[in-house]
Amino acid sequence: SLLSQERLTTMRLCCSSASEDLGCRRGDFSRKHYGSVELLISSDADGAIQRAGRFRVENGSSDETTDYTPGTWRRTDVHLENPEYHTRWFFKYFLGKVHQNYIGTDAEKNPFYLSVVLSDQNNQRVPQYRAILWRKTGTLKISLPYSPTKTLSVKSILSYNLTLGDSGPLDVQYICLIICQGSVNFKFGVLYAKDGQLTDDEMFSNETGSQSFDKFLNLLGDTISLQGWAGYRGGLDTKNDTTGMNSIYTVYQGHELMFHVSTMLPYSKENKQQVERKRHIGNDIVTIVFQEGEDASPSFKPSMIRSHFTHIFALVRYNSQNDSYRLKIFSEESVPLFGPPLPSPPVFTDHQEFRDFLLVKLINGEKATLETPTFAQKRQRTLDMLIRSLYQDLIPDLHKNMLNRRSFSDVLPESPKSARKKEEARQAEFVRIGQALKLKTIVRGDAPTSLVTTGLCRKEPWESQSFCSTFPYETVCADSWGQSLLVATEAAGVMMIDDAQVLPPVQVFDKTMVVKQIHVVEPQDLLITRADKGKDARLYVFRLSMLKRGLEERQLVRTKCDSRENKLEKTKGCHLYSINTHHGSELRIVAAIRNKLLLITRKQPRLDGLGTLAAATHSPVDQFQYIREICLCDAPVVMALVDGPTGENDNMICVAYKHQFDLINESTGDAYRLHHVDANRVNFVAAIDVYEDGEAGLLLCYNYICSYKKVCPFNGSTPMIQSNASDLHFSWNQMPNAIVCAFPYILAFTTDSIEIRLVVNGNLVYTAVVPELQLTASRSDIYFVSSAPVNSASNCSSRDTSSQSSPQTPTGYEMPVFPLPLGDGETQCKHIFKIPLSNLVGRSIERPLKSPLVNKVVTGLTAPVGALMQGSSHTLSLSRMEIKEIASRTRKELLGE
Repeated sequence: SLLSQERLTTMRLCCSSASEDLGCRRGDFSRKHYGSVELLISSDADGAIQRAGRFRVENGSSDETTDYTPGTWRRTDVHLENPEYHTRWFFKYFLGKVHQNYIGTDAEKNPFYLSVVLSDQNNQRVPQYRAILWRKTGTLKISLPYSPTKTLSVKSILSYNLTLGDSGPLDVQYICLIICQGSVNFKFGVLYAKDGQLTDDEMFSNETGSQSFDKFLNLLGDTISLQGWAGYRGGLDTKNDTTGMNSIYTVYQGHELMFHVSTMLPYSKENKQQVERKRHIGNDIVTIVFQEGEDASPSFKPSMIRSHFTHIFALVRYNSQNDSYRLKIFSEESVPLFGPPLPSPPVFTDHQEFRDFLLVKLINGEKATLETPTFAQKRQRTLDMLIRSLYQDLIPDLHKNMLNRRSFSDVLPESPKSARKKEEARQAEFVRIGQALKLKTIVRGDAPTSLVTTGLCRKEPWESQSFCSTFPYETVCADSWGQSLLVATEAAGVMMIDDAQVLPPVQVFDKTMVVKQIHVVEPQDLLITRADKGKDARLYVFRLSMLKRGLEERQLVRTKCDSRENKLEKTKGCHLYSINTHHGSELRIVAAIRNKLLLITRKQPRLDGLGTLAAATHSPVDQFQYIREICLCDAPVVMALVDGPTGENDNMICVAYKHQFDLINESTGDAYRLHHVDANRVNFVAAIDVYEDGEAGLLLCYNYICSYKKVCPFNGSTPMIQSNASDLHFSWNQMPNAIVCAFPYILAFTTDSIEIRLVVNGNLVYTAVVPELQLTASRSDIYFVSSAPVNSASNCSSRDTSSQSSPQTPTGYEMPVFPLPLGDGETQCKHIFKIPLSNLVGRSIERPLKSPLVNKVVTGLTAPVGALMQGSSHTLSLSRMEIKEIASRTRKELLGE
């Protein structure tokens, strides 16, 4: 039967171009929104230079003298970065629980320490291995999916991250290792400065503040009495009032914050320098300087304060005329970038919004400061000494008594029956010691114990919508066609799904077309696919308009036989292809046939006098030109096309194979080494072309690593590849299967989670748990498949105060309802979700708002992903017995026994 008119209406092929879509997702971004580095100088009354320093100044890209209208700016997304920072992982998932510890040396004889535990992923009944690898260079957090059938060994965990030495790691199960790498709670200085004060002595000598300053303190937190204070004290005296009687304290998203307020600290008339006040505020990493008046003069400069420890100053100016706050941030040059970026202008009239922004900025700033050379080198020396000392103490005893050395596969050991009681007694002692250390840490105030959070319940930009709730086939790949989705399956060919779900999915190609890759290029009226496998694999090109007409008129399902004239013949045996991101004048395709690259181009279709596409033949094959072949040393696993700035002999191809990423010049075929992967095993994930301030760059993703490399053309053809200050390198917690850039975010899709970070610095902002996750399409909106439906009863994010939320880990907004076991002959339906691209990039201040979706209103319920439905059975975490049963089943998996 013919397609109904209703069905045709719901197709709604949008008129936005793919280049605009990708421009939103992979377009220009800039670190300039996070300020610029300036040399700031302070001088005395005679003009003599007193102090100078280089600071990154953030003022919202708005000049101090520029007129502005308060409250007219569009707010930026405010996120705490790296919410599970360093030791919090060990504190939450390892300490006081049965876990395994291993010690060994790498190929360079540097000792390392590895801890492995089996836990419940974010209390959502998803078993997961977590590992912490301690090395002299720092700590690496690793999440690994649990599978009762797939072998996982300690050797495999380590092989992606280091090269092992001659001997394997030794089990040191009963040693607890706690290395303080990041603060859980924070202390910030607050300095009151009157108008016209020029020196820090004057600012520190203010005995009292103003009414406006008191109003600001009330916004920051609560006034607490220090005498007998049992919470986090931030170094203040809680017994004898030697550091004042009161202070300002609050809890924000699980972090306890203590403010060292200059006017609340002891004042001395005899001491002009107010050493007691400087002893606290001068030793704070972050200090707030409060000034009254929009035109306070002179402007504050961090060089006015004599401090070798303070790295970040937040200048807050209060304007009583319009009851607004203006914010300016000064960060020492060595401090890495941290968000959120200031709005333009940086003026806040909503006080609660200002509080959220300021506290998040301060917390993120202190975390970033801990990565500066000053702190990082001290931490690295301490870590190296501790691991070496531990190694030297343990290795002799372990070699003497080989009974203490477990098999290389025994990450979750079960002791022999003859020693079962002794082993259980040791485990009980191990847990007791860990729990005692944990309690001691909590009592000391170095760990958050409260679930109190602040911030309103609101939707996050990455929250997803239900696109198709019951898709009965396993998906291979997909791409969006207007507001519809073309999905390739093994069992039913290629199906078209409409987001309105008015009718069931419609078959476009039958199962004889086994599609492995698919691209919809709407501006050029093209559908590109790679079908079949091995020697029979080829590229096929179709006109979208012809496919659409066939569906409208006859609803014919095309077969492989029907598509013979759509083959690109020279692509026989193609195992991978890639197209250029920004196809303005021409479309470029690179097809990989074993170790050979075939470059193919297609000029823009000819337009008639009315500006529409001229009449064309049924197949567009004859419009493609074969340019050249390029031979490589090995077959590529990942490819990406990089557009040169001129498009004349400077376009490049990034290829990944063996242990390296190379850049290939399209015109000459010359290869240049871009990046070498130093690991025993390499799992290449993606090479994504991005552009910073108009200059080409690449995000290289492999193993747990994501590395940004800027590529600068040189002499028109040869790329100049060198270390750049803007290059960045970060690690994912779990190995990704796919990566998507949606500025300002970068999303990693793993087997059971979506990890969301910021592109500008790689910092983690959220982790959503999605069981049996598979990314299917991302060239326009982001589509993914999961085996679990999502409860839409709550639209609140993890910021909502709830007993399900944890102050130490990002949780999902909702709990997925896991499907019941299938009966004989039943097929498990998949659930397809969509994250609208406009939500991710629409609120970014790093580029103008350009949504690829037009004239579309989503009518379905929003169904964010990531948490379990509240209820008696689904909210329970894995019991000790369940974990023990899993451990018993996987005893022989982990170290290759």
